[in-house]
Amino acid sequence: MTLKLFIQAIIKFTLGVVLVGALIFLPAGTFDFAGGWLLMGILFVPMFIAGVVMMFKSPSLLASRLDAKEKEKEQNIVVKLSGLMFILGFVLAGLDFRFSWIKLPFTVNIAASVVFIVAYVLYAEVLRENVYLSRTVKVVEGQKVISTGLYGIVRHPMYFATILLFMAMPLVLGSVISFVVFLAYPFIIAARIRNEEQVLTRELDGYEEYKQKVKYRMLPFIW
Repeated sequence: MTLKLFIQAIIKFTLGVVLVGALIFLPAGTFDFAGGWLLMGILFVPMFIAGVVMMFKSPSLLASRLDAKEKEKEQNIVVKLSGLMFILGFVLAGLDFRFSWIKLPFTVNIAASVVFIVAYVLYAEVLRENVYLSRTVKVVEGQKVISTGLYGIVRHPMYFATILLFMAMPLVLGSVISFVVFLAYPFIIAARIRNEEQVLTRELDGYEEYKQKVKYRMLPFIW
């Protein structure tokens, strides 16, 4: 762990809390938004814990997770579309709460929170299995193909976990309208996977053989 990495992690975490909080609570017009606080809690408390664990056990993994600058042109488009989806989805969720467009029982918020937490655990397991994971599409020196654990079932278990996470988010907020916006995410991530696999096949030794061994990208027997 270095002081620079620690400061970078703290700054990005704090900015994330402030940004997401602003996107949710400002459109809601109030802090008295239980779904908003629920999402903030289940999103950022585990994130903080995971960050602390990585900082002490795997600083290189934390550094790669903090690096969000994409080099691939196709991935820049994916990142921009994802950002637009998040902004629109969170703002609409806040407005939905403010004007009571579509009311859902709070049991939906709770059920979605359970799905979110399960997906977070799955995401953490993927991070444990693959120390080469980064937020950007790239191949680093010495990188090897991971084919055990969840990677023995599908080639992109992390993206499967993120789909569960992000599809649960609007329902944690109690917003059907926001959920409709987040339905774009599976299509966005599918485009990311196609480009990522081109890069990995081209630059990572053994990835072509791995694709022959593990046939499915995210959903066994489907895709």
